[in-house]
Amino acid sequence: MKLIIAVVRPEKLNEVLEALFKAEVRGLTITRVRGHGGGTERVETYRGTTVKMGLYDKVKLEIAVSDPFVEPTIGAILSSARTGEVGDGKIFVVPLERVIRIRTGEENEAAVTPVPPGGA
Repeated sequence: MKLIIAVVRPEKLNEVLEALFKAEVRGLTITRVRGHGGGTERVETYRGTTVKMGLYDKVKLEIAVSDPFVEPTIGAILSSARTGEVGDGKIFVVPLERVIRIRTGEENEAAVTPVPPGGA
């Protein structure tokens, strides 16, 4: 199991969600965040020190998936979030030790695998 954390442009969110749906990836958390990567544009003076930094609005998606869903999830995000410009975002893949579905007590793969239709 892996936790996939993707930071993408807010304007690409609908496309990313559609691509994840088509890849049968279900269950995610979305958070609005601000940050910056390698691209620095704005120059500011803070307490006599000149600093170049720009904070940009982004969207963070957190998706827990079983191993067979790792590559389809990454592929869906890459194909839908990429503009080719600086600031497209990042994808982090982190090992996931344990998952427990609160509603049923199911653990691990059973807790991250999509629920069959009618079983929601």
